[in-house]
Amino acid sequence: MKTLIFGHKNPDTDSICAAIAYTHLKNEIGQPSIAARLGELQQETRYVLETFRVEEPMPIGNVKIQVRDLAYQRVEPISREDSILRAYREMERQELKTMAIVDKQHKLVGLVTMKDIAIDLMHGDFYGINTSLQNILEGLGATVITVPSDEMKICGRVAVVAYFVGSLDGVLTKDRIVIVGDRYDVIEAAIRNRVKLIIISGGFELPKRLVELAKDNEVAMISTGKDSYIVSRIIQQCNYITTVMEDEKLITFEETDYLEEVRDDIIRTNYRNFPVLASTGEFLGFVGRKHLLNPGRKRVILVDHNEFTQSADGIEEAEILEILDHHKIGGLNTKLPIRFINVPVGSSCTIIYEQYVMNRIVPSKAIAGLMISGILSDTLHFKSPTCTPRDREVVAELNKIAGLDLDDYFMKMFKAGTSIEGYSEEELIGRDCKEFKLKDHTIGIAQIFTSDIEEIKRRGERLTAVLQKERLARGYKAMILAVTDIVNEGSYFFYATDIHGLIADSFQIADGQGSFAAFVVSRKKQIVPQLMSYLENNF
Repeated sequence: MKTLIFGHKNPDTDSICAAIAYTHLKNEIGQPSIAARLGELQQETRYVLETFRVEEPMPIGNVKIQVRDLAYQRVEPISREDSILRAYREMERQELKTMAIVDKQHKLVGLVTMKDIAIDLMHGDFYGINTSLQNILEGLGATVITVPSDEMKICGRVAVVAYFVGSLDGVLTKDRIVIVGDRYDVIEAAIRNRVKLIIISGGFELPKRLVELAKDNEVAMISTGKDSYIVSRIIQQCNYITTVMEDEKLITFEETDYLEEVRDDIIRTNYRNFPVLASTGEFLGFVGRKHLLNPGRKRVILVDHNEFTQSADGIEEAEILEILDHHKIGGLNTKLPIRFINVPVGSSCTIIYEQYVMNRIVPSKAIAGLMISGILSDTLHFKSPTCTPRDREVVAELNKIAGLDLDDYFMKMFKAGTSIEGYSEEELIGRDCKEFKLKDHTIGIAQIFTSDIEEIKRRGERLTAVLQKERLARGYKAMILAVTDIVNEGSYFFYATDIHGLIADSFQIADGQGSFAAFVVSRKKQIVPQLMSYLENNF
């Protein structure tokens, strides 16, 4: 199972670039991994990936346990054209109590159990035959003497003939399957009456005249070394499996179904096995109660976050292998010890680069460019208070590989990411919104970067209305939007809260929507700590 590597919800450039870069490293050292993302890419991030021609990470909705994660039983199904006997033999070979029957497209058409086969042997139609000539040949170990068509279908009634030919009036009809030994008179009568099939038991060799007569009358004849009694016992089992299979009210699961959704169906019914299907209907295998005892968990590595609220839905069901982050330690718990790297630097990509150095792997030009992009984005080209000397050193080392004009590249990246044209107020707030537990309050803090401050101010009332709507819908104590202006090095605050003085007193600014806080540009190092300090001192 490959490991999923992803950042937080509403991923920014650092989160995406860190996930991709660490995935490349893991694959290089022989640990198969897939880069993933929990939300839509921002414009800045798209610009970065397009610049370095790197595919965007795979989108995932959650990491909940799915049927595909269970060690369910992979089974080779049989065709609806196969016989009951073939099904029985396959069930013995694969040690199965239930067998799946599929069509030519490998899609499930029915199920059969050992019990179904046993009931048919005891109470089925002992004389009715509906199958192919091939199934009869296979079941009886027979060979062809004459046959009108290789694809011949055999549908009729069995007659075991071992008595005087004169007493066969009305028996040798065209729908008859005649089982006979060396009674040449009976064989000739059967041929002249053009029965459906003649089965010669005992392996007797027929006179050439009878063979030619059968050809002339287009009558199928086959020969088997088994005696008539054994043939009469086996031929019923040569019927199509569809004659005994169950094809109604089947309970099936798709491989993408979640464990929480299928568990009740498995537990509350008496069925031993449940078919597992691909999303397109193809049969894959069987799942049962025993597979629920120790379900497989998705293996994940988290970058750029370490809090449940910022991670994938269902993260508590996943097996977390590692966390690489540069934020405060949140409330994420694990059942087993893990590798947890938490370093106070300006970017997750700085931490990822250290892993390249430790493993003596030199990143490609594209991966070096991604890690530079993540660092420049998260440190605002080294202007953020979160920036450390190590961030600068790592960019310098990586740029020996990437060869970028850093000032020019950052401005292009910043311009691509700060345009608000075409975005609704909901989209602007949702682009990079994170949930925080500050003292006893849950607060949502969104942040956008733009130089188009006048447009933001024109949309101020609508932004405030959306913030209030989102606050109430999510049950937050406050919903805050920080609009950060890199040129003027500060942030404009829009908010919805019933905590008096929360924004004005936390940042020492005028009490009103759109007030500017100079030199406040970092959500992690400035906005969150100053809000926390205010709440702790006043509540």
